[in-house]
Amino acid sequence: MELGNIPQPTYGPGPEAPGSNMPGLVAMAHGFLQLVQPNPLPVEMIDFGQSQTEFNQEDIQELLHYELGFLVCAAIGVLFIIFVPLVGCCFCCCRC
Repeated sequence: MELGNIPQPTYGPGPEAPGSNMPGLVAMAHGFLQLVQPNPLPVEMIDFGQSQTEFNQEDIQELLHYELGFLVCAAIGVLFIIFVPLVGCCFCCCRC
């Protein structure tokens, strides 16, 4: 077991992120996230010292604009949750 120079240690490169086995899937996920949320988080609006009742209309509109991509994805998801079983039931029960 070699200890090396204890008073003057030499450090090698730090740990690297493991390579992905599926780079196409990783690129697709990052592309989707960039498409859904292209805007940075408005950090200047987040102040933990103020109470939640002090938000004005512009702040609420800016937060909704920031979250617009996620809101659209949630609305499409709710539509799929409702319409896919309904269409499947129609196909199963109303075969011609």
